[in-house]
Amino acid sequence: MTPRSGRQLRIAAHGYEAVIASVGASLRSLTHEGRDLVVPFAADEVRPGYRGTTLAPWPNRIVDGRYEFDGVEHQLALTEPARGQALHGLLSWAEYAHRVIEDDRVVLVAVIEPQTGYPFRVEVETEYRLDENGLQQTVTARNLGTDAAPWGTGPHPYLVAGPSTGSGTQGPPVDEWTLLLPASAVLTVTPDRLSPVSVEPVAAHPEWDFQTSRPIGDVFIDHAFTGLSRTDGIAEVRLVTDAGTGVAMTWDERCPWVQIHTADNPGFDDIHRIGLAVEPMTCPPDAFNSGTDLVVLEPGAEHSADWRIRAL
Repeated sequence: MTPRSGRQLRIAAHGYEAVIASVGASLRSLTHEGRDLVVPFAADEVRPGYRGTTLAPWPNRIVDGRYEFDGVEHQLALTEPARGQALHGLLSWAEYAHRVIEDDRVVLVAVIEPQTGYPFRVEVETEYRLDENGLQQTVTARNLGTDAAPWGTGPHPYLVAGPSTGSGTQGPPVDEWTLLLPASAVLTVTPDRLSPVSVEPVAAHPEWDFQTSRPIGDVFIDHAFTGLSRTDGIAEVRLVTDAGTGVAMTWDERCPWVQIHTADNPGFDDIHRIGLAVEPMTCPPDAFNSGTDLVVLEPGAEHSADWRIRAL
């Protein structure tokens, strides 16, 4: 029988190994020389939340699930009912078909069919490829319909730096890791619903300023960041243990935003702060309303974005 997370597609190269689950085109596991680089989940497990999934046609939240596009108002299902928001797009629980299966590469595809709240037909193709520089995921959207469509995307991995030497805080794993996040601005949110408020300099919120690498400690983060400094057009987030192991995630200007989350689940020690969500995004939360960095896919047009995870 097919596992609960879908078909299991395993790729390997240069000491890296990844397993992609077909439900949600989800990165179920990624290791380098046997060391976890992301928080994994079991094949025959309903994927925990959005761990490792591909976010499309929007990342993060649409406030109240309502937006207006091209003069028409739309209402989406509220998939985050406790906060009354439409969360992380429409394909996280969709079954993807495969186009390519190779030893070091898979290409999966799904189609968003016109529906209430999103009456557009968009094909979403995601490629996972391993090489000596780690795992690269590329997401490409193609507008198969006759109307322009709003679009945004991003991934949802929970990065793992590795075990510490035991000389740190002795708290949850995230607390003991050192983070480098080259972002000069943060999108503040309401405390109850995490709805966007305003973009502010991290200098005004020093608890979220990781432009200089420092331990995360007990800081809570569930925010989008921007104002990313780049080298040759590439932004890099680095997560490192006191033992010297680590993981890095990189992306280019097509993702001017990144969501960071410390995976806080108080009362559930087995999953509380066990990984750091690092989610490069083509647009910020609620972009369908603000229009900030929103991609508008014209009929027949396509848009691609990619990101990479590698061991340190």
